[in-house]
Amino acid sequence: MAKLQPKENQSFTVELDLATFGQRLKHLRGQAGLTLAELGQRVGRSPSALSMLENGRLEPKLSLLTALAAELGCGLDDLLSGEPPTRRAQLELALAAAQRDPLYGALGLPRLHVSRRVPTDVLEHLVALYGELKRRDARPTGTPEEARIANAALRTEMRERDNYFAGIERLAAQSLEAVGYGGGAVSEGLLLALVAHTGFTLRYVADLPHSVRSVTDLRHRRIYLARASFGMHTPRTVLLQTLGHFLLGHDQPRDFADFLRQRVEANYFAAAVLIPESAAVPYLQQAKKARELSVEDLRDVFATSYEMAAHRFTNLATRHLDLRCHFTKNDESGIIYKAYANDGLVFPTDATGAIEGQRMCRYWSGRQVFAAPDRFSIYYQYTDKPNGTHWCAAYVDPSRDRNFAITLGVRYADSRWFRGRETTTTAKSACPDGECCRRPPAELSRRWDQLAWPSARAHSHILAALPPGTFPGVDETDVYTFLDRHAE
Repeated sequence: MAKLQPKENQSFTVELDLATFGQRLKHLRGQAGLTLAELGQRVGRSPSALSMLENGRLEPKLSLLTALAAELGCGLDDLLSGEPPTRRAQLELALAAAQRDPLYGALGLPRLHVSRRVPTDVLEHLVALYGELKRRDARPTGTPEEARIANAALRTEMRERDNYFAGIERLAAQSLEAVGYGGGAVSEGLLLALVAHTGFTLRYVADLPHSVRSVTDLRHRRIYLARASFGMHTPRTVLLQTLGHFLLGHDQPRDFADFLRQRVEANYFAAAVLIPESAAVPYLQQAKKARELSVEDLRDVFATSYEMAAHRFTNLATRHLDLRCHFTKNDESGIIYKAYANDGLVFPTDATGAIEGQRMCRYWSGRQVFAAPDRFSIYYQYTDKPNGTHWCAAYVDPSRDRNFAITLGVRYADSRWFRGRETTTTAKSACPDGECCRRPPAELSRRWDQLAWPSARAHSHILAALPPGTFPGVDETDVYTFLDRHAE
């Protein structure tokens, strides 16, 4: 990319792609019906010098550009436009760039010189094949260790930000403002207006591929959804996650870390639309003043899942309520699927620093809730831990496949702002560094040590490589077949 410096009496600087400029010069010369020799004579340059310009091998001076534009009967803007003049020119440039790519060079093919005799449809095929080669090479396949490292890095960033992403908050607010949001829960009508505002149409289908939550047809600007819910992923949540990818400017993921970041950002956008900052913050501030903070009320006021309400609380608590907190999602065996903390809670981690996939202490509220007399009511507990006491509210949020516990907790001193602070349920944990729950009680050990032989269930999702593909785990054949079926 060449930068043309202005003369002293000019006030602009031009960033010039020499290859594209050469294509435009050749195109405009052809339109003017001039040979290289004829144009060269008019501007005082040799045909060979102009040929080097057209081949992108020579940087023009501003005085020459002005003369060329005058002789070709066009403006400087036309001559300097960064857009290739024709589809064929665009393809020639794309193929030239492809042949400079080491990935292309690794094929061991001789360099292809594109003359006028090469048909345009051949160029279309070559460029498309290179694009597919590039896409497949960029697919984020990897190992579970790589995924855990990416997860740990992202969780660290979230903690440093207090799980608050100002840019996504602004985007969500602007999106709602564009469709006339006035407060309260976001209606289905507003969501449909947002779909239309972003240039898409929405279609509900019964045959969505099993490996996806939604499919977007970029050719026809259609978003396909199923009406069924996937745990916390209700149709409107999935719709907003899908729109979030486009509004946030996401491209195809470069690797698994990029894929994971995009998922987190899209999920954040969906929550920020369904529980808008402008409405949720005054509501939470009033609840704190009344000492009646509760995730279930936030869920009910904005008509979302409990998990989304709990996670949204973590987005807003530190920035707007001066509260530090933690959030976990775990299954009945205590395996952690999601986690966040900026209140000093120490999670169990592996050697990479990853939390997900680790088993939490059996005395933490996220596991104790499953043993509660009424596991589907809110369970409150104080837990003494090595670095202090935390108060937690845990809730079993049922999903289609299995039940998960969602926990929101704060330090003991901050429990005074929450409903459920009067609980007398307490527990003590020495984890993650102690042995309070890793070894069975002494009495049980005496009765069964050396007399039990369990057959362990293999955690294949931990041992196997990550699913291949730009979007891991997605069956592309199913997706493309689905789009063919619904294309008309």
